[in-house]
Amino acid sequence: MKVLIVEDEKTLAYEMEAFLKKNFYVCDLAHSLKSGLEKAELNQYDFILIDLSLPDGDGLEVLKSARKSNPDAAYIIITARTNLKDRVSGLDLGADDYLAKPFYLLELKSRMLAIARRKFNIAEKLIPVGQFQVDIQKRQVLFEGSEIEFSRKEFDLLSYLLIHRGRVLTRVQLSEHIWGTFVNDDYDSNYIDAHIKNIRKKLNARASSEWLETVRGVGYRIKK
Repeated sequence: MKVLIVEDEKTLAYEMEAFLKKNFYVCDLAHSLKSGLEKAELNQYDFILIDLSLPDGDGLEVLKSARKSNPDAAYIIITARTNLKDRVSGLDLGADDYLAKPFYLLELKSRMLAIARRKFNIAEKLIPVGQFQVDIQKRQVLFEGSEIEFSRKEFDLLSYLLIHRGRVLTRVQLSEHIWGTFVNDDYDSNYIDAHIKNIRKKLNARASSEWLETVRGVGYRIKK
């Protein structure tokens, strides 16, 4: 999943980025209100983590603006401002959670997973798809209890399609969420097609993967 971290404390921002990358998130950083507003306007994110006390303004402005350009994102306010007024304002503006500084990165990860389970309808530990099961947290694809070996990118692609089950995702959307911010001139959409081909090959060796649908000229979808 793709995360925007709006945090002016650079040491903390880099720690959060490194931790989340180790946990297979793709991260963008913004160290000011202006930068946060620009990135949220230009890109689509699954999570936006917002510090309230930014050097050039109130992080709540990012929340207000980003909810228009990123309506499907989950928002967590991370701040030292813990008074009741700020907490209520943040939650009333649409924040999904409110985490007070200082905090443990493991707690942040657990809160993000809890939000993802609710927001993306992946309440089950093992998500069934066809004759397979996917464990998002353990990053496993299982067939009759046995794990199928997937590369990091292959699992990222399959799980991202799965949490957006029923929606057609374009190759550009998939690339942005798996590889991060782009688009650059040397982008090759065949990357996505090649990974999907490998995924199908591994799945079809065990059972049918007809639920993984190619939408001609657009992208891919996992059928509901």
